[in-house]
Amino acid sequence: MGKSFRYPFLFVILTLGIVVGIQIEKVFSGDSLREGIRKFNDVLTYTEKFYIEEVDTPMLVEEAIKGMFDKLDPHSVYIPAKQFENIEESFRGDFEGIGIEFQVVNDTLTVVSPITGGPSEALGIMSGDRIIKIEGEDCIGITNDEVRNKLRGEAGTKVSVSIIRTGVDEPIEYVITRDKIPIYSVDTHFMYDNKIGYVSVSRFSETTYDELKEALNDLNNSGMEQLVLDLRGNPGGYLNQAVKISDLFIDGDKRIVYTRGRKEEFDEDYFASRQSEFENVPLIILISKGSASASEIVSGAVQDWDRGLIAGETSFGKGLVQRQFPLFDNSAVRLTISKYYTPTGRSIQRNYENKEDYYSELGNRQETESNNITHTAEKDSLRPVFTTEGGRTVYGGGGITPDYIIPSEKLSDYTRDLLRNNIFYQFILKYTEKNGESLSSRFGDDLQKFRRDFSFSIDEQKQFIDFAKDKDVSFMEEDFAESKDYIFIRLKAQLARNYWKNEGWYTILLDVDTQFLKSVTLFDEAKDLANLK
Repeated sequence: MGKSFRYPFLFVILTLGIVVGIQIEKVFSGDSLREGIRKFNDVLTYTEKFYIEEVDTPMLVEEAIKGMFDKLDPHSVYIPAKQFENIEESFRGDFEGIGIEFQVVNDTLTVVSPITGGPSEALGIMSGDRIIKIEGEDCIGITNDEVRNKLRGEAGTKVSVSIIRTGVDEPIEYVITRDKIPIYSVDTHFMYDNKIGYVSVSRFSETTYDELKEALNDLNNSGMEQLVLDLRGNPGGYLNQAVKISDLFIDGDKRIVYTRGRKEEFDEDYFASRQSEFENVPLIILISKGSASASEIVSGAVQDWDRGLIAGETSFGKGLVQRQFPLFDNSAVRLTISKYYTPTGRSIQRNYENKEDYYSELGNRQETESNNITHTAEKDSLRPVFTTEGGRTVYGGGGITPDYIIPSEKLSDYTRDLLRNNIFYQFILKYTEKNGESLSSRFGDDLQKFRRDFSFSIDEQKQFIDFAKDKDVSFMEEDFAESKDYIFIRLKAQLARNYWKNEGWYTILLDVDTQFLKSVTLFDEAKDLANLK
């Protein structure tokens, strides 16, 4: 009787276990995942077999993936193979090629600037040179993608180019050996005056900490007593670089940032861990509505610890952390795996329920210049409230709002038309053809002399307006009167860039940069905030 009862009982238990197991598996989405894959495969198979026309199956798969990601947050994205390599190299910090910045101007491949330390610079290729042949083939009318395909390649390989240069009658022939070309994330650094150091950081790549440390050491050796760290328009990048850079300015073992996700394996806490000579330098960080992610981690940590003053405009508001997963065909998916939080516990991620408004809302922001040390600008909002180390109120859920709000200057329609049609660069190209020798003779390598003494004559200003008209940019008298100073300072900065690269560009433009000019008057407040003597 025992045996006759035992076997049916075991069978019932086994059957019940299987059924319960299947249901549990469904709950934990394994079954729904398999069903989803099967459903997608069936639809794709029917479409490929029976659709009235031949179908591009890879294209359908790509579009289906994009459609799937449309239902997730704005920062979870699919990266096609064609884009993946370019994105990777921008964060890796290098690529392999001949080392030029270029533009195609009037169908002609024109060297904007040879990249410092690259093979083109070593051979003496200059700003304004026009490349008319690559490997003996005419390249007039070449596209940007074709330029990259023809001039990039493995380090050690060679490419021949024919160049036309102003003042030289015959084309100059070069054979350039491709090499690794650095992509710098520290755009420039220099002493603005005898006290204030200035550094602009454009992204957080693998090399950003090392670049910034080197820049800060150089400024220190030049007598820096105060620092402006410009993160305006910096879209972010690697979290670990943001942590290391924050650690340069934050002392002790203070928490810099932490992440929390659905899976515990993505929960991380990051603390300051190294001593630095920059922990007591009066600090102002400039941010804008284009400052996101890693830029906001640095700004948020500095703000929460009252370590320095944040100035400019409210930042983008990206508080999500992504991890990149490569796919078999060299494409990739970048998935949000967690949120990050500033030291006080703020998530600065903006609401993204309406994805159509997520980006457009930035352009509609209206901020008024104000001293916002006590953050009264946000007090009537519904954003969650937090307290800094010094007891100040700060807010989460909507980016980093500055301690001093300084809206950016609005460009006139005429200025926008000049920029959109690339008039500044094209005019300076012609200007240096005519005046390059006299400029070199007058200023040599002295950027500060150029900054002090150079200006465009009335006649040259008229030539610029006429040049723009010839390029179909209509003259707007009222707009011109309003923005004349900015237009010709920007033109001067474009000229300076030809001779002093990014240092020339930024040095000249800062003289009309209202956000920067206001920020450098705020170092007393920055020192008081951080209790620096």
